[in-house]
Amino acid sequence: MNRRTDPVKAATEGELRLMDPAVRSSRTEVVRLLDPEFTEVGASGRRYTYAEMVAELHDHPGSSAGGPLYEPSRITGVLLGPGLVHLTYETVFDGHRALRSSLWRRRDEETGWRMYYHQATPVPPDAGR
Repeated sequence: MNRRTDPVKAATEGELRLMDPAVRSSRTEVVRLLDPEFTEVGASGRRYTYAEMVAELHDHPGSSAGGPLYEPSRITGVLLGPGLVHLTYETVFDGHRALRSSLWRRRDEETGWRMYYHQATPVPPDAGR
């Protein structure tokens, strides 16, 4: 299957790219991967808009090649309907765990798959897996 016929794979690839410091620090790549109607609720509880994320992601943790990196695990995805994929997974970042959920939307062939919504929920240090 290719990216056109496997939406979950395409969304997962985009998700992993957004954890790559080189992508996070590139405005061009961020604009290509985020839907213009993107919103996020971060692990801090802060809500981000598309404009805020495009302007600020390069300064967020995980955007420096020499710094800590996101370590994703247990990524699963489901096609909710034509052009809409839901991903869930866990990350460890600098010793902190978070459960994550993303919606990826594909409006047309030209723009491809883009992250429409993301939420991170911190996992307390004493919580089991």
